[in-house]
Amino acid sequence: MDLNQITLPSRDLNESVRFYQTLGLRLIVDSVPRYARFECPNGASSLSLHYTDQVPTGAGIWVYFECEDLDQQVASLKQKGITFESDPEDQDWLWREARLKDPDGHQVILYYAGKNRLNPPWKVQ
Repeated sequence: MDLNQITLPSRDLNESVRFYQTLGLRLIVDSVPRYARFECPNGASSLSLHYTDQVPTGAGIWVYFECEDLDQQVASLKQKGITFESDPEDQDWLWREARLKDPDGHQVILYYAGKNRLNPPWKVQ
């Protein structure tokens, strides 16, 4: 089994499509204003957006994108007008990550974990 895609609810697909394209995802299905699907630039995963008039509140949805060149990626996105909640920081769980919100308020984390993504020192054997 492999994860194919995650679908996020969105109140404004036009705005969200622009946001995710700015992050570097490639639009592969354009059925805006009700649906859009993206291909990640690396790997075989995809992300889709589906129109809704209401998105989750509270902690909501968190989406992680791994970037080997995290610091450079964040600097490049800032130059394109993307606002981050936090700059890249080393975390206790051995990942380096930066946080931002998408137009619908979903938490987006750009990170680099390397071998620790699937093989942290505390991995269950």
